[in-house]
Amino acid sequence: MIPGALWIITMAVIQSSGLESGLRANEDSNQPDGFYLLPLAKNLGLSFLQFWNATPPERLGPDGCWDNVSAPMIFTLSGVPSLATDAQVQGGMDGAILGKHLSVVNCSDIKLSTLLRSYYSGTMEELDHVSDTHLRGRYRRHNFKKITNSFLLQEKVADALHSHPQQGDIGVESLIKKGIEEFVLRYMECPAIIPRCIWGAAPPRAPLTPLSPPLPYLYIHHTEIPSKPCLNLQMCSKKMRAMQHFHQKGRGWYDLGYSFAVGSDGYIYEGRGWMWVGAHTRGRNPVGYGVAFIGNYSTHLPSHYDMELVRHHLVKCGVSNGFLQENFTILGHRQVVATSCPGDSLYSEITTWEHYKDTNPLRTSAVTDMT
Repeated sequence: MIPGALWIITMAVIQSSGLESGLRANEDSNQPDGFYLLPLAKNLGLSFLQFWNATPPERLGPDGCWDNVSAPMIFTLSGVPSLATDAQVQGGMDGAILGKHLSVVNCSDIKLSTLLRSYYSGTMEELDHVSDTHLRGRYRRHNFKKITNSFLLQEKVADALHSHPQQGDIGVESLIKKGIEEFVLRYMECPAIIPRCIWGAAPPRAPLTPLSPPLPYLYIHHTEIPSKPCLNLQMCSKKMRAMQHFHQKGRGWYDLGYSFAVGSDGYIYEGRGWMWVGAHTRGRNPVGYGVAFIGNYSTHLPSHYDMELVRHHLVKCGVSNGFLQENFTILGHRQVVATSCPGDSLYSEITTWEHYKDTNPLRTSAVTDMT
């Protein structure tokens, strides 16, 4: 367990290095390629070297959870920390994004405290000089991809380790390359998924049944009720808790039925996740994941950004990590169950997605949804 203040300091230290780099580059009118990545690159490189013989998840991360959604004080890591925990990586990504921004704008017009509040709270109006309306913490992965690539990251990690005794060793170069591949998948290709402990999930009422991935199907839903999208972490967390309560108490299920739910705040929320059979698509739960967009999408669509999170990032993450088959099929809920879900507008949209199939597959043997 880590005091919340220490977690914030850990994140802020590496972030401040990126901000400082951006300000110096602005003052010197000097922007060497990738300068804003150096603070993050050093942490990544040292973690790759120290955990060279560890399994991939242990070289990066872990993430963790706060003790309370509305008034967090204690942050608990979900495993043994590497030298590049999620807090440090997120701070490094934020520092790179904001440092790059500060290097190209008129800094005399910027009040740094206002920029940071806007970036993290998402409640203040954008400043006139902020042309990117997504210059907010919730979009860090999207914005970080705009300013770098795997080749540049690999080069900067190697540069950051230039004085390390092992630098130059062929094995180290291979390790850096492999480590960057893991980093890109985890923090740039995979979407940000809010874990159950962050949104305040209740425990399952009974043990859940494990899945046997990789699975062949991804089913698209909308929640219908609540009908309105949620726009921030607090609102989405409240809706997630309300849906879980309804599924557990109203329908008698063991847990929230969906595998994942998509808010309108730039995040995907973990339901039963990748490893447990859900209760989302009757008769098909053991062979697919159920992803629900929070809201009613009968007459309008979720935001383009929210749909891209699922259409490209969640599915790529699922395939790369062995949860989805490479030739998986996307289906609307209505294709296998007598329902209007996922709403006319959203269903019409998903028919244009790669992996969608205009088919009503043969139902597998009925499996109870009381799980």
